Amino acid sequence: MNQVTSSNHPGLVGVQPEPTEQALPKASSRRQHVEGFPVAWLVAPSVLWLLIFLVIPLISIVVFSLWTSTGYGLEPGFNIGNYGEYFSSEGFFDPEHRNFLKFSVFIRTLGSTFAYTLEVMVLCLLIGYPIAYFLARRVTSFKWQMALFLVCMVPFWTSYLIRAVAWMPMLGRRGLLNSFLLSLGLIDKPASFLLYSEFGYTTALVQLYVVLSVGPIFFSLAKIDTDIIEAARDMGATAFQIFREIILPLSLPGVAIGMIFIFVMLMGEFATAVVVFGGKTSTVGTVILNYYAIANYPFAAVNAIMLMLAMMIGVVIILRLVNIRKEL
Repeated sequence: MNQVTSSNHPGLVGVQPEPTEQALPKASSRRQHVEGFPVAWLVAPSVLWLLIFLVIPLISIVVFSLWTSTGYGLEPGFNIGNYGEYFSSEGFFDPEHRNFLKFSVFIRTLGSTFAYTLEVMVLCLLIGYPIAYFLARRVTSFKWQMALFLVCMVPFWTSYLIRAVAWMPMLGRRGLLNSFLLSLGLIDKPASFLLYSEFGYTTALVQLYVVLSVGPIFFSLAKIDTDIIEAARDMGATAFQIFREIILPLSLPGVAIGMIFIFVMLMGEFATAVVVFGGKTSTVGTVILNYYAIANYPFAAVNAIMLMLAMMIGVVIILRLVNIRKEL
């Protein structure tokens, strides 16, 4: 039986010629080294940036927290008494003392800061999610989506302090809101609970940070494929079922990212507590500011470290509730 080799076997385009030696790709050419910058040079700028502006400041804070503050400066050393003062109060171990096993004022301040943060986070989510849903799912024109989204971002273009101070003429005894309520006859004298109160403080914080939840949620909702929702409608799913089974799960990464932004910003908040609440409440940020003002840098560093640890724990909890990598 005659064997026909591939070199003279007629194909659709005729007999294929034998490949020449020059046409054969060489293994060495496929493995040719591409000249360029070494990897070390490419990562060096980012590594240097992190070292200067992140690692070294964090190490400095830890080192300063172990020093001792004197009346005329700082005394280097290894003083862990600052941490003991942070966690325990006078009479903490005395069964007959009124402060027996009672957390220090700094721990209670951290707890109240955490409570305010959770409250504002929930309110920002309740307000920001419907706004993001309207922009992403109800506004069909991309041009109008971007225009309305930029309108939501407009308050973020102004200074943070200006936005906080702007609430004073709004909530004051002779402010716009009191004047409006008086004109409607709903109150017979200016309400005093609006400004320098928990209500005014919470309202200002929600207005300042709700935009941080609108953005991530908007982009998560905008990425949802409309064909999936149409298929669910064709199968007889109700609007609530579509939201519960499709829209809400697919928007959770945006919710988690927005809540992380708000959580980190609120835990370090101090300006609004001073301006809108009138300094009637203490947050971890105001405590750090006060000890920094009196040059007690070691104890200010201790509070900063505890705040950083609380932020890390909160972020880890949010990431455990929503696996962002899996959902994206």
